[in-house]
Amino acid sequence: MLIYLSCGTLSALDSIEVQKMSKLRVGLLFGGRSGEHEVSIISARAIANALSAEENSHKYEILPFYIQKDGVWQAGEVAQQVLASGVARENPGLKPNLWQFPPQTAEIDLWFPILHGPNGEDGTIQGLLTLMQVPFVGSGVLGSAAGMDKIAMKTAFAQAGIPQVKYKALTRAQVWSNPCIFPKLCDEIAATLGYPCFVKPANLGSSVGIAKVRTHKELEAALDNAATYDRRIIVEAGVVAREVECAVLGNDNPKASVIGEITFDSDFYDYETKYTQGKADLLIPAPLPDTVVQQLQKMALKAFAAVDAAGLARVDFFYVEATGEILINEINTLPGFTSTSMYPQLWANTGIAFPELVDQLIQLAIERHTPQ
Repeated sequence: MLIYLSCGTLSALDSIEVQKMSKLRVGLLFGGRSGEHEVSIISARAIANALSAEENSHKYEILPFYIQKDGVWQAGEVAQQVLASGVARENPGLKPNLWQFPPQTAEIDLWFPILHGPNGEDGTIQGLLTLMQVPFVGSGVLGSAAGMDKIAMKTAFAQAGIPQVKYKALTRAQVWSNPCIFPKLCDEIAATLGYPCFVKPANLGSSVGIAKVRTHKELEAALDNAATYDRRIIVEAGVVAREVECAVLGNDNPKASVIGEITFDSDFYDYETKYTQGKADLLIPAPLPDTVVQQLQKMALKAFAAVDAAGLARVDFFYVEATGEILINEINTLPGFTSTSMYPQLWANTGIAFPELVDQLIQLAIERHTPQ
């Protein structure tokens, strides 16, 4: 058990346990109003198992809270059933009451949100939990929002001097503008970034709405499609490189994991490839020179600080082996915790097993939200 001590005093977790003389009640918050609803359920099941492991079961009591796709919060039997079955609940078809929270919310000592995508890792739920004045795992409003919005994220990386691929930021209004202007916009993108390039909604995760384009016609179609997902859009230059990732754990003094590499046969690392067993291979640790590993770890910690992340994050990079160049791709402040997810596997290979990882994340949340 990792204990954070300050001047010989008890850790924040120990202080709470001494005061309560009971298990810490952890609100496991999952589901959510995004296209990653089902992935969130899978992540929640893995975290619940870790909290129920022998080394954690005496410390934590799990209270599941399930957010339906219509935004209604469910606790008690409904939340337990979804968590146990792993199957999303169908909305009842009634007008949702989005501001009626289950009475069990008042019993929570600490929240563990595992909501992927919009309305989950973009600062919205973090703002609500902040108003509740209860500790929660992960980044706060700023870190979550900056880590979710690819345009804001890349602006922060540029300010921090972290190398990245060329990109162009657009809005839905530009894409759906005058039909005489739109083709010129596409010509400008092609001239600046070249083909192939990637079109992405700025605020979606898990490769949702992303397209790799090679022609003017494909670019127009991809931009139009991305605009249906988000009002902010980003287009990135393609690069021939190895895709490598580093996990970060901590608050003001974070640490970086070993480096992992993703290999796959599909055109790019899309949603199906990411979440289908056998579609992609994870090489941990990645076969890289020590100097490259150290540089990646250093850049991951720099990116973590650049967006004011906290608790956990996974930082993705492009390693251009031909030139030795390292380019940051993005940071994910609430990465997946499924059986195929890179984040927990990176820490397992660094020496922190899944139950211990979850335990440390809870302690980091308490540390961050306890006045010093």
